[in-house]
Amino acid sequence: MRIVLVGPPGAGKGTQAAYLAKNLAIPHISTGDLFRANISQGTPLGQKAQEYMRAGQLVPDEVTIGMAKDRMDQADAAGGFLLDGFPRNLAQAEALDAILKADGLKLDGVLDLEVPEDEVVKRIAGRRMCRKDSSHIFHVIYNPPKTEGVCDACGGELYQREDDSEETVRRRLEVYHSETEPIIDYYKAQGLVVTISALGKVAEVTERAMAALEREDA
Repeated sequence: MRIVLVGPPGAGKGTQAAYLAKNLAIPHISTGDLFRANISQGTPLGQKAQEYMRAGQLVPDEVTIGMAKDRMDQADAAGGFLLDGFPRNLAQAEALDAILKADGLKLDGVLDLEVPEDEVVKRIAGRRMCRKDSSHIFHVIYNPPKTEGVCDACGGELYQREDDSEETVRRRLEVYHSETEPIIDYYKAQGLVVTISALGKVAEVTERAMAALEREDA
């Protein structure tokens, strides 16, 4: 299966992508991983991306598209893949269609994780990170520490990242609505979109997603 995963920040795309890719036995291709791999390996595309990032500029679509194409051309993606974070806008969606069409392929489905905006804000703005070890993550509502502001694991100070402030989250949502949400209508016109609720426990959402994709594939 060739699947695109979409949804607002805080929808749990990364978590669901990992589980779904494992269940479907296809590689999980995330934009973040693509950038990190290309930059760390010093590929021509990675060097280009780094130049823009160092200048504080957005990486152009053609660089992101090039990285995604290179990854989709690898042997482990021959039988399918799950794209997470790409395409991010209409230009990238159209480029993806063209890439697949050139190889006589097409997408099998687009899984849209739906989460109310207030829930997104609650999920992200409630996160607290440990200053000593960033892998220790808590949440003021869903996973509170035993002592407020103190990491259960190592006693480090818990803090809210600047990216997780309510103001920043709402700005990220605005970008999602203006840039990424239009690709849902683009794919709906192709009859590819399956929308599921991303509320509930991780395993419940995964189950829901697998059922929806199986129906789509039937």
